[in-house]
Amino acid sequence: MNRDMANIVIYLSYFFGLGSLILFGIFLFNGSFEIIDLHLTGNQALIFNVGLSLLFFIQHSVMIRQGFRKKLYSLIPEEYYNAFYSISSGMALFAVVVPWQKVPPTILSAEGTFYWMLRILFFLCMAGFYWGVRSLGSFDPLGIKIIKRRLYNREQKTLSLAARGAYQWVRHPLYFFTIIMIWSFPVLTSDRLLFNIIWTVWIVIGTILEERDLVAEFGVGYREYQKKVPMIIPFKF
Repeated sequence: MNRDMANIVIYLSYFFGLGSLILFGIFLFNGSFEIIDLHLTGNQALIFNVGLSLLFFIQHSVMIRQGFRKKLYSLIPEEYYNAFYSISSGMALFAVVVPWQKVPPTILSAEGTFYWMLRILFFLCMAGFYWGVRSLGSFDPLGIKIIKRRLYNREQKTLSLAARGAYQWVRHPLYFFTIIMIWSFPVLTSDRLLFNIIWTVWIVIGTILEERDLVAEFGVGYREYQKKVPMIIPFKF
């Protein structure tokens, strides 16, 4: 592996992958950045925002599928793919939150005690998200660890099916906490309500598709896990 190329990919993954996640977290907590005003009408702005979201949904959902990954292995070395995915997803996420158009008026607004309850709930979910990441152990969302192991000739680690920490309560805790963070914003404008709905629907659909991949990868073991632990909401009905 070329060391210079590896370092460039690592830095790009940090910038776009990690940077976009931080920006997305600020967006969820603080609302639209209002950096770019395209002077669109209300309906035009909503359609524009939907288009931005669809861009991310398509990129994220297509590139994560195993069939698509295998097709790109002929163009991108396997050890670089996760970082390439992180960079591409980060660029798409930047493209969502930076030009996102705010559409007034305000539909609902929390005040007083309820406002502060929602603010606290957001940070509790951030702590829960971190708990979920820690529960995964060798989680490598930026694709950096696999490059470093290849660069220094270390043994690559394989993911095993083990329900630890947050994964004993729900099969997808990261998605669960993300949905709550999305809906914990105390001010609902038209664009924010649209964002909350379409991103929640996409997360649920994406989770169902991911479940299929996990069943294909882990087989009977994951089916038994499905019977014992709920998918997103940590309650069985």
